[in-house]
Amino acid sequence: MLDAIPSPVREAIRDKLQPASLQNFSLVSGGCINHGGKLTTSRGDYFIKWNDRSAYPSMFESETKGLQILLGTQSIRVNEVFGFGECGAFQFIILVWIESRPRIKSYWTLLGLHLAALHQHTAPSFGLDHDNYIGSLRQYNRPCDSWDDFFIHQRLEPQIRLATDNHRPIHSLDKKMETFYKKVSALLPKENPALLHGDLWGGNLLTDENGKPCLIDPAVYFGHREAELAFTQLFGRFDRQFYQAYDESFPMEPGFEERADIYNLYPLLVHVNLFGGEYIQQSESIVRRFV
Repeated sequence: MLDAIPSPVREAIRDKLQPASLQNFSLVSGGCINHGGKLTTSRGDYFIKWNDRSAYPSMFESETKGLQILLGTQSIRVNEVFGFGECGAFQFIILVWIESRPRIKSYWTLLGLHLAALHQHTAPSFGLDHDNYIGSLRQYNRPCDSWDDFFIHQRLEPQIRLATDNHRPIHSLDKKMETFYKKVSALLPKENPALLHGDLWGGNLLTDENGKPCLIDPAVYFGHREAELAFTQLFGRFDRQFYQAYDESFPMEPGFEERADIYNLYPLLVHVNLFGGEYIQQSESIVRRFV
């Protein structure tokens, strides 16, 4: 079903992959942001995605940069990029196809150890040298010397502004945020910036051809590692072996479980802007608890 790929995208991908010939395509995901699927060629399989480049400028360029940053640490398996580009109204990315196999027994232990190794890669400041995306929303990464400033000004405030601009019913939440901001510094432990995947939940975690963990769809930045660990609990906790292995390799500061919801206010506000509904109430509940 190669015809399922828009003609400009198909021709651009053919140019990127030559001299390989395109043989087949099966749609395996789709939606309002990306269309994508498995592309079979004469020299192997790939996963391709495409979308409207005017709606999400440089999305696949920033995804490529993030994956290359993670790959460069040699800490954890990520999906490798073969190429990306723009063609007509579209942008596209070509990724190595990962043929999933059943998880090996040590899957969660390996993930904990590998993530702990990733988090030990640091930088002089919190943030990144370019902005990227979390889901379909722009993620701002202007470097800051302190996590408090970064968390407030590059994570929470942009989402509050976006919700207000989009007329989400967050008035009662917005009124409490200034008080919440003033308490953040005292609530969160000080640590060096850690390299984060940035969007680590079960949907962005694969099992590779060897039964080992592999990460996809990053929203990379240097942040507080507790924010990453908190995110792994938001939409269903990872297996306990993961947390045990991580903590043995890179021990957490006491009290993390009580702080986790503070960090998760960011992904919840992202979901407020994407979906509204119950995420507004969840966000308000967290802010009320700490103010």
